[in-house]
Amino acid sequence: MKRFSFLLAMVVPFLGSSAHGQQVGLMDLPATAPGQIVIIGEVHDNPTHHVTQAELIARWRPAAVVFEMLTPEQAKSVEAVDRKDQVAMAGALHWDGSGWPDYSLYHPVFAASGTARLYGAALPRTEVRRAMKEGAAAVFGPDSARFGLATPLPQAEQSAREADQLAAHCDALPANLLPGMVEAQRLRDAGFARTTLTALHETGGPVVVITGTGHADRLRGIPAALATAAPDVTVFSIGQMEGAPGTAPPFDRWIITAPTPREDPCAAFAKP
Repeated sequence: MKRFSFLLAMVVPFLGSSAHGQQVGLMDLPATAPGQIVIIGEVHDNPTHHVTQAELIARWRPAAVVFEMLTPEQAKSVEAVDRKDQVAMAGALHWDGSGWPDYSLYHPVFAASGTARLYGAALPRTEVRRAMKEGAAAVFGPDSARFGLATPLPQAEQSAREADQLAAHCDALPANLLPGMVEAQRLRDAGFARTTLTALHETGGPVVVITGTGHADRLRGIPAALATAAPDVTVFSIGQMEGAPGTAPPFDRWIITAPTPREDPCAAFAKP
């Protein structure tokens, strides 16, 4: 799932998007949090994106920070740990072997969080796999209608999302898997939104969400689920991406950075 999440963060903002917001630099963003919930996307292995997230958290001093990368149990495990101690944090989180890029990339974000309450939004992999077979609504439970999962996507939107999933997986997936991949993504976005609303309710906000840029998409990601579930809550989405997009991406603001050096992420799909 981590490779999928990484690729989706790179691809989704460029596909099926519509003009929204504007490109900015870090200093163009306001001195205080621009919403009750602020979602800051990233390409997971880009260190510049994490530095930007850390600087915004230090600037806005949110009451809570929600992490796509953490389970609820991981978030609880560091309640008494010095967040500035990189070794202690990595150990308490059992980060090695988690499938995410090296903890050193994420440490600036944790170190900047101060006394903010940390929340883990990651769903169990078994639930994500179930959603691929049974549908997101069946796995999500009684609140599925509230978060927009009980209603099937219009056919045009379903087809567009399946095309995005295919592109995100380097055109290497058989067509019969694509509907399940869309359901898994819908489940994760709704799950992240639910955890974020819990954080807002329990702390009063503002809440910052750290996630892949694909999940920050206002049309399809966490903001869309929040708009359905809690339309009175103010949500602000920031996308970070590598290189200029072909069309205006679906964020309130977006930041463009240079790409980080990496191996071709599609190479793994070519291996026997």
